[in-house]
Amino acid sequence: MDELKSKIGRGIRKLQLFSRVWWMDWQVSRHSRSSGNGGPVLFFNASARLEGLNLNAAFQLLSSWGVGLAGGEVVHFACRSGMSQCVLGAGAGKPQDPPPCQGCITHTRLYTGAAKTYWFDYQEDPGLREILEGASLPELEDLTYKGRPLGKLVLPSLRWIMRRHHLEDEPLTRYLFSEYILSANNIAEKFKDLLNEITPEVVVVFNGLQYPEAVVRWLAIQSGIRVITHEVNLQPYSAFFTEGQATIYPMSIPEDFQLSPAQDQVLDDYLSRRFRGDFTMAGIKFWSEMDQLPKEFLDYASGFKGIIPVFTNVVFDTS
Repeated sequence: MDELKSKIGRGIRKLQLFSRVWWMDWQVSRHSRSSGNGGPVLFFNASARLEGLNLNAAFQLLSSWGVGLAGGEVVHFACRSGMSQCVLGAGAGKPQDPPPCQGCITHTRLYTGAAKTYWFDYQEDPGLREILEGASLPELEDLTYKGRPLGKLVLPSLRWIMRRHHLEDEPLTRYLFSEYILSANNIAEKFKDLLNEITPEVVVVFNGLQYPEAVVRWLAIQSGIRVITHEVNLQPYSAFFTEGQATIYPMSIPEDFQLSPAQDQVLDDYLSRRFRGDFTMAGIKFWSEMDQLPKEFLDYASGFKGIIPVFTNVVFDTS
C-alpha cells in the first residue's frame, strides 16, 4: 500500500511539473521576439538527467528562457536515442542494457518546448567499430578518429561511471569505452552537420566534462565558436557559468583581495553550518547532522598504523 501511495504521489508531482513547465514555456514563447542581431544561442544537455528536472537541467531551461526573452534566438541540440550507451543510462542498471531513452526523450521534448530543436539519432560507423574490435585499454585511451581525440574526450565519463581513476583492462571497461567512443563519434558527426546549417554565436553546455557535452564543446571551439559551460555552484540553488571548465570553478581573485568584515561574517556563518552537515548541494541535503566518529570505529581503527581520509571532487562521491 505504501509503495502504491508513493507511486501515485510521484505521478501527481510529474503531472504538476509538466503542466507548470508547459505553461511557463508558452508564456515565454509569447513574449520572446528575436532581435535578429547575431547568431543563435545553442543549448545542449544530455548528461544532467534522465527524467525529472534537477538543478542543472533547470538552470539550462531558465537560461534558454532568459535568452529568448532578451531577444536572442534559442536553438536546442537534443538526443533522440543518439547514443548506444550514455553515462547516466549505464549507471541506471546493468551497463550492458540499452539506456532508458523513452522517458528521457519525453522530458527533453518538454524542456526544449517551443524553441527550435535539432534532434540526433544513432548511426554507427562500421569503420570505427572495426578499429575498436580487440583494442586494448591503452589503445582506446589514445584513439583519434577523423582528427578527433575521442579516447581522451570520453575517458572522464568512463572513469566516472566505473568509479575509479586507474581503469582496469577488463571486458566491461573495454565494452563501455568502445560504446562511448562510437556514440561520441556519432554526436560529432551530427553536430558537424548542424554547424553546416547554422552558425551559433554561443554554445551553452552542461558540465562540459561528460562525453556528449565534451565532444560538442571541442568541436565548437575547433570551429571558433564561443562555449559556455555550467554546473551547480557552491551556494544553494545557484549556478556557475564560465568560458572555462565549470567543474574546476575557475575564478580570478586578485592577490590583494580581502574580505570585508561583513563578508567574513557570512563565510563564518556558512562554514559553521557546513561543519555540522547543515547544507545542500545541487538541491540535496546529505546529512541532518554531522557527528564525531563513533567510539566503535575509533576502537577498531586504533589497531592500525594510521587513518587516511579520502575526499573526492564532489560531495556525492565522498558521501
